[in-house]
Amino acid sequence: MNKHLSMISALIVSACLFISPHSKGDEPIEAVPLYSQAELLELISRNAHLKRVKDDECQLVQDIEARAEIMALPSYQFLYGDMLAYAVCVDRNVELGLYYMRKAAEQGLAPALEQLGRYYDLGKLVQMDKRMAITYLREASVLGNLKAQLRLVDLFNKGYGSPRDYEDAYRWLFHAAVADKKLHKRIETALALLAQKMPDSVVKRARLPM
Repeated sequence: MNKHLSMISALIVSACLFISPHSKGDEPIEAVPLYSQAELLELISRNAHLKRVKDDECQLVQDIEARAEIMALPSYQFLYGDMLAYAVCVDRNVELGLYYMRKAAEQGLAPALEQLGRYYDLGKLVQMDKRMAITYLREASVLGNLKAQLRLVDLFNKGYGSPRDYEDAYRWLFHAAVADKKLHKRIETALALLAQKMPDSVVKRARLPM
């Protein structure tokens, strides 16, 4: 209970800083502003979220924990989970870190779904489980996560998963917008391999506009 009260207090203090950026003596408060949802999601997309917390000299740990635990914001659950898993500004606790990653994934945060799928694929922080990897990657792929779409197709090309899912996986990756030439070539190669596992009529159907 005391821990929850402490985190609620942190939320109140943080809110006050946003409302009143100056002290009574009109002296600037040298506090790091909390990340907006859009800013945090952009940091996560660039895999720069942990670096940002370090660069901010760990000033926001209580706020981040409160928004992950009390407010249950998926982007903050993902951030706090990564902080715990990799000992960024907090003591390392892989089990608790995975708990928050899963909480973010349960709320449909695509980067969390992709990361868990990748971890199960590689056996990183968890035991390798290709079935679980495909489950998470498929959910992230539905939400348009390109990394998940490519990894899912790669797994299918290696013989994992069900042929019933090939068409969807091909469709998602085929219609992905990619500017990077090397990545575009890699996707092209992956799709060509997956196409060999399907009838031509299914490939043509998968290529139809979404």
